[in-house]
Amino acid sequence: MLEKKWMSLMKKLSLNLSSLIIIIFFYISFSYSDENNTIKGKAIVLDGDTIKIKGEKIRFGGIDAPESYYRGKKQTCIDDNKEVFCGQISKDKLIEKIENNSLNCKIQKKKDRYKRSVGECFLKDESLSVFMVRNGYAFDWPYYSEGKFANDQEYAKMNSLGFWNMKFEYPWEWKKKVREKK
Repeated sequence: MLEKKWMSLMKKLSLNLSSLIIIIFFYISFSYSDENNTIKGKAIVLDGDTIKIKGEKIRFGGIDAPESYYRGKKQTCIDDNKEVFCGQISKDKLIEKIENNSLNCKIQKKKDRYKRSVGECFLKDESLSVFMVRNGYAFDWPYYSEGKFANDQEYAKMNSLGFWNMKFEYPWEWKKKVREKK
């Protein structure tokens, strides 16, 4: 008799434990779904590689665009022997591309050192990072990209697109010089 009660109790515990494991599994799988790592909406362009959607700053991961404003300075390039604000050119190109369309951004789990979300944003199915690099208005940043945009950069370079038709300094090198001056 005691053995039957013991077996009955064990079956109930086994069922409850199985149910609990299934519930935990579903909770974990849904809490890490793509929906939780996606931001959608209309964007405000802050720079050639940074936007804001619904108050959330999003830095395009793996690329770097010339700075429109960094520590009180504007990054310049030389186009036809004239100094131009390449940071502003990059920003304007992104504004022109996005227009008033809604974006879909896939966000990485970790934020950058400035507490911005980092991700890749899409206009319909087109990556804005690919667009900016492939057209020469941003650069593959190998330190962060692991070469993800290297082919797009090579295309822009081979076809003298965007800044590849000008004399420029990579944004990460320019920012380092600005930081060292202060």
